[in-house]
Amino acid sequence: MIFIAQEIFKRYELKYLLTQAEYNDLRKAILPYMTFDTYGDPEGKYNIVSLYYESDDKKIYNETVNKLQFRQKLRLRVYDNVNLNDHSFIEVKQKFKNVVNKRRSILPLKDAYRVLAEPYNEDLIITSNASNPQILREALHFKDLYALKPTTVVSYDRQALSGIRENEQDLRVTFDYNLMCRVDDLSIENGPEGFHFLDQNLVILEVKVSNSVPFWLSRILSEFNFTRQGFSKFCTSIDLLEEIGSLPPPITSEVLS
Repeated sequence: MIFIAQEIFKRYELKYLLTQAEYNDLRKAILPYMTFDTYGDPEGKYNIVSLYYESDDKKIYNETVNKLQFRQKLRLRVYDNVNLNDHSFIEVKQKFKNVVNKRRSILPLKDAYRVLAEPYNEDLIITSNASNPQILREALHFKDLYALKPTTVVSYDRQALSGIRENEQDLRVTFDYNLMCRVDDLSIENGPEGFHFLDQNLVILEVKVSNSVPFWLSRILSEFNFTRQGFSKFCTSIDLLEEIGSLPPPITSEVLS
C-alpha cells in the first residue's frame, strides 16, 4: 500500500488527452528531466480508487460542468490494495479560477466510512484517528451543507513522474489510464472494477505545478502539438452511468424528465 503523507496542496493542474502512442513518446521525451515517483512501483505506477459524494440535485456535477469560478468535490480515496484497517484519505478538492486547492485528512478506512455516514459529530471526529481533525471538520461541514451522499466509485491506473532539478521539486506529471466507474459496489476496498468511461486507447496527462511550467516542458508539449482540454473524471463517469441507466433515482431524474 502507498502512504502519501502530504495533506494540503495548492497548485495549477493542466490536462491533456493523449493516445497510447503519444503517451509512450512523451514519457520518453520527459524522462531525461524527471524521475519516476517514489510512491509507486519502480516505474512510478499505482492504482487509485475514489468514492465520490454527490447531492440528489447534482450540485457537484452542475458546478463542474457549468465551470463555476469556485467549485469543489468531496471524495474518499485509497491507493492500491487496502483493507478496512489501512489508510484512506478524505479529501476536499476546490478550484478557484485556475488554482486547485486540495485538503485531506488521513484515517483508517473503517473510520472514514463511519464518520462520513453520519451528520457532523464532534465525538466521531475525536475518535476517528484522523491525521488532521480540522480538515476532517471542514469536509463533514461541506458534506452536510450540500447534503452529499456516496454516489459512484472511480478508479484508474496512474504513472507519475517528479521533477529532479533543484527548482522543480514541486513539478509532477501524471498519466492516467484504464479509467472505470461503478455504482453497484461502493466499497473502495474491493478495488478497481466497473465500466470503462474513457476510450482505453486514451490517456489523461496532467501537469501539476505550484507556479509556472518549466520552459523545457512547455517546449516539449508545444513540439507534440498537444492542446489543453478540460476533463472531469467524476462528471464523465456520471454521464456514462446515466446513459446506460446504472444510476438510481433521483440522480437520473433530471436526465429522464
